[in-house]
Amino acid sequence: MTTALAPSSALSAADRCDRCGAQAYVRVTLTSGGELLFCAHHGREHSDKLRNIAVTIHDETGRLEPAPVAVSTEDER
Repeated sequence: MTTALAPSSALSAADRCDRCGAQAYVRVTLTSGGELLFCAHHGREHSDKLRNIAVTIHDETGRLEPAPVAVSTEDER
């Protein structure tokens, strides 16, 4: 017998970190069936311990890329 996990849905701006309330970018499904959400900071801070108790870790921190920096030119001045 095999068990398949349903794919995790994408995290949205409505998903909040269980630790601080910031936008969640990490979803951890626990062996007990529970779920925890973390911002990127707290996901990194607790990653070692979470790996020990998680069935799955859905990490969307890759969405946090720096915005391009606007560069002014001489013509714009």
